[in-house]
Amino acid sequence: MAWRGHLSKNLKELRFLYCQTSPASAQTREFVNRNYKDLKTLNPMFPILIRECGGVEPQIWARYDMGVERYVRLDGLSEPQITKKLEELVKAGAPFKA
Repeated sequence: MAWRGHLSKNLKELRFLYCQTSPASAQTREFVNRNYKDLKTLNPMFPILIRECGGVEPQIWARYDMGVERYVRLDGLSEPQITKKLEELVKAGAPFKA
């Protein structure tokens, strides 16, 4: 999982959005609880933002160079699927680093 150390190389910012209480956001909350410390340890100066808001669908937003942003909806995804989506967003940032 070397891609975890490339957050700060391929992205400018990462945002997790989810509801604090909804069942739809449960897997995303669990993912953040289990993985935030590791991601932050590997990328200490990189902004990883957690946005909790009642009723919002769980999402990951990635901001790249030149203000380009992409997002993925996480509703109904398991923790391994969320990991895969995050990995895809990180790897998608490599072309922006020409």
